[in-house]
Amino acid sequence: MSVDFVEFIVEEPSMEAALRQLAPRLLGDVPFEVFPHQSKDELLKRLPDRLSGYAKRRSRDAWFRERCRVVVVVDRDDDDCVEMKARIEAMARHAGLPTRSSAKRGAPWSLVVRLAIEELEAWYFGDWKAVRAAYPRVSPAVPEKDGFRDPDAVQGGTWEAFERVLQSAGYFSGGLRKVEAAIEVSEHMVPSRNRSRSFQIFRDALVEMVAA
Repeated sequence: MSVDFVEFIVEEPSMEAALRQLAPRLLGDVPFEVFPHQSKDELLKRLPDRLSGYAKRRSRDAWFRERCRVVVVVDRDDDDCVEMKARIEAMARHAGLPTRSSAKRGAPWSLVVRLAIEELEAWYFGDWKAVRAAYPRVSPAVPEKDGFRDPDAVQGGTWEAFERVLQSAGYFSGGLRKVEAAIEVSEHMVPSRNRSRSFQIFRDALVEMVAA
């Protein structure tokens, strides 16, 4: 069954800014909307009510049930990724909303949960050519250095590490402006070359969704 519309629920404006540019490259002509929050805590607080609303709409709207999908994207941060995904899946189950993980084979589902590990900036480290296109003075050798070879395992906070790398090249001396960086880097990102495993899982879910 083809998908006609995708809604993204994200935890912060920088992820919204990135998805505004990345989603069309992954969804093709499928329209979408992004609903940002100001923090993960706010998203998790509001999510149960939003999922209940989706479930009610699904029960009475065949178009929504068959042709719409909801994608929740959160940063792992310091949380256990399995526990965080299970927590959101439990919210969906309580609301009566079938997820990609819980739906029976071949049955329509409404929700998929994806995590940026540990944060959105890991996806930047996964496509360093995009970072260099946005900020040419950064070193091309960063992905080969100790601590940066695995974009999803950067220690000490991914956005802080990204900030330090950019500041060492003369950018954002007053502190990383996350939304600005999201716009400038994502403009150049090529989904097929990203080395971040969490991005690859996110990418593949969207590609599968529109190809079904």
